[in-house]
Amino acid sequence: MLKKLNRLSSSWIGRFVYHTLSFSFWLHRFSGSWTGTIIIVLSIIFFIAQAFVIPSGSMKRTLLIGDHLFVKKFAYGIPTPHIPFLEIPVLPDFDGDGHLLAGEGPKRGDIVVFRYPPNPSQHFVKRCVAVGGDRVMVINKVLYIKPHEGDAYVKQHYPPSKIVKIGEGLWVKNPYRDKFKGIQNDPTVQAPILLNFPETEVPQGEYFMMGDNRDHSNDSRFWGSVPYKFIEGTPWFIYFSWDKNYKIRWNRIGHFVDTIERDPSFIDPSVALGS
Repeated sequence: MLKKLNRLSSSWIGRFVYHTLSFSFWLHRFSGSWTGTIIIVLSIIFFIAQAFVIPSGSMKRTLLIGDHLFVKKFAYGIPTPHIPFLEIPVLPDFDGDGHLLAGEGPKRGDIVVFRYPPNPSQHFVKRCVAVGGDRVMVINKVLYIKPHEGDAYVKQHYPPSKIVKIGEGLWVKNPYRDKFKGIQNDPTVQAPILLNFPETEVPQGEYFMMGDNRDHSNDSRFWGSVPYKFIEGTPWFIYFSWDKNYKIRWNRIGHFVDTIERDPSFIDPSVALGS
């Protein structure tokens, strides 16, 4: 085999084939070693996809406790890699934005995996309901947002049934509930902070997060918006799911989260909103 490769190397095509095959042989040997396997696995976790388990009910009935999913790590740039479980950064945060390569941040309505600002070693998953410059408030459990783009943008992008005038500007009432049927309120919960949340402007470069299970979610209403440096990615697809009785949810396995959140057939009304 090596003699054939040496004969091919006499032309530029031959040299190209020779080096390609040589690299393939090296890569095969490297990936078969323990060192190579560890490096490849960590590279996938750092830059492409990381396994994540939904631990709480804050995203019911969109994401359920026991959903095992992969997070798309490159959705909003490439976050600074951390050693799994130890949460030790592998590289310095060169630009102070938590990312090796910065990208466009989450959009309104995106489900986002991020580091919990009061304790960055913890990961949370919530829906982004407002971005930097937007104003947000809750009145009688109804979410209102005032997009920073202004009234003309509101009229162009939202139906009249969703637009209300409050004060001097136009606000959007419950902008996500019709599109994502998993967003729910629990009528048995009447805590004041969940009934009403005062008008707040989201700082530039930050994102206001809320759980779809609105009355059972520890989110931006309690600890503020999430800076871009804590954004990790977005849920990609579910590779396994079971309930608290270890009954496998076959109907959820193998589906993209984007499909699940938009298809009402995946929203099970029998799932209790409380813990």
